[in-house]
Amino acid sequence: MSECITHATDETLEALINQPGRLVLVDFWADWCGPCKALAPTLDDIAEEYADQLLVVKVDVVANEATARRLSVQSIPLLVLYSGGLEVDRAAGSQTKSRLAALIDRHLA
Repeated sequence: MSECITHATDETLEALINQPGRLVLVDFWADWCGPCKALAPTLDDIAEEYADQLLVVKVDVVANEATARRLSVQSIPLLVLYSGGLEVDRAAGSQTKSRLAALIDRHLA
């Protein structure tokens, strides 16, 4: 896993997504989820390529049920993009690197 990826918990996620002037991509996942595991290398690449503009955060929905419930995570993998603490986009299911890059690029200033 990339050094550019941060793991968050119910207690730490809010502080991470509320970073002014920085996009934050949150990956809601679980260890038992095959598509989540398949998406991991793509997220590693994205985290490294966008390191100066984007923070990639992973949230295990099993260990952090309160956050998953509060944010209406109903299927995984779920990628939610935040800007200034507000949700600006979301993509469910496995994503190709090009689709994920396009999602991010739409929101970069």
